[in-house]
Parts: sequence; structure tokens; C-alpha cells
Amino acid sequence: MTKSELIARLAEQNPHLYQRDVERIVSTIFDEITAALARGDRVELRGFGAFSVKKRDARVGRNPRTGDAVKVDAKHIPFFKTGKQLRERLNAD
Repeated sequence: MTKSELIARLAEQNPHLYQRDVERIVSTIFDEITAALARGDRVELRGFGAFSVKKRDARVGRNPRTGDAVKVDAKHIPFFKTGKQLRERLNAD
């Protein structure tokens, strides 16, 4: 599902809201999650999961074309851990 598909579905389920308002709400939610992660904060949505930032250490990688060793700098990456309710719902038989 893309962001625009999410907005369309939410607008469809909430006919009392204009689509542009739903679009603004979804964008604000994503912006706030992004800002929190940029500050190094953890964002927990109970039952759904938690977003956090992990540091990936510098390492030596390989250029796939030449096989030469390449230095890869340390960097921060987003990480998502699923919540218990989401896992249970995905694995319900």
C-alpha cells in the first residue's frame, strides 16, 4: 500500500473528512515520526510496533563489480520491531 492509497482508504472510511484534511493528517503523522527518529527518540505504537534508530558501525565491504574492498562509513538506520498484537494477527490461522 502506498501513501496515496492509505490516504484514499482513510478518506473513504471517514466521509465526514475532506481528502485534503486526511492527506494533511497522514503527512503530519509521518513528519512527527521522522522528526522523533531524527532526534534519536523511539516511537512506540502499542500493539502495532516500535520505530527506533540503530547505529551501524563502519565496516569493510566489497564492490560487487570489481570485488575490491570498500570502506563503508558508520551510519544510523531506522529499525522497526513489530508489536505482539500485529504478530498475532499476521499469524492467526
